[in-house]
Amino acid sequence: MTGGLTISQAAAFVGVTVKTVRHYHRLGLTAEPQRDGSGYRRYGSADLLRLVQVRTLAGAGVPLAEIGELLDAGPERFAAALDDVHRRLTGQIEDLIARRDTLHRLAQGDRALLPDRACAVLDRLTGLGFGPDYVATQREALVLARALVPEVFDAFLTRLEHGLDDPEFVELTKRGLEAAAWHPDDPRIEELAAALAGRLLADGTLPAAPTGSRSRSDAAARYGLVNHHREDQEPSIARLNTLVEAKLRAAGIDIPHR
Repeated sequence: MTGGLTISQAAAFVGVTVKTVRHYHRLGLTAEPQRDGSGYRRYGSADLLRLVQVRTLAGAGVPLAEIGELLDAGPERFAAALDDVHRRLTGQIEDLIARRDTLHRLAQGDRALLPDRACAVLDRLTGLGFGPDYVATQREALVLARALVPEVFDAFLTRLEHGLDDPEFVELTKRGLEAAAWHPDDPRIEELAAALAGRLLADGTLPAAPTGSRSRSDAAARYGLVNHHREDQEPSIARLNTLVEAKLRAAGIDIPHR
């Protein structure tokens, strides 16, 4: 063909690279023009039209493997294929929006991993005078609870909310923090465990043990990771929790054994 465009010119006119044009040729999406007398391939208007069509569909998200068949299809098949691409792009857009929202929440700390309701509980702990170390531990426990036992997470939050509404329970919890400095055999731990268990039973919002397809050992492992988070660093707190759980089980509350 005389007077046509070189591959470089064709690529520039269409808005792609020479490498891309050659890739389209290799995939069979566009035919390679015949060479002229000088040995150069010359691209005419039909070639450019095909390149524009391929570039447009590829840019819209149509997989290259589907473009050739799509361009050679009839109007109905073409429209149906575009609808399918539209659905896929919509899904990708929603996923990207969700990722963007997660990044936004990351900038707000707790809100990246916890719902607003849980963040409100953490804010209340701070407002009630609990120290940053305790609030951080509770934050970590909430993150674990949401991931490991999501079926009882809302009930777990409800118990926390009710507990924070109870001044006596708040004071007992603060006393429990003081118990970290006691010896594990201190008789005050037994007294405190009885008082804490009594307030929990009176509250009536203790979450049920995880049910469903999980085995008992699996449920116990998940529960232990949440409810005993960090207690290995404080033997007195570990004993306090063990005593509280024993008293709750004795009262008929189904709490998995570790």
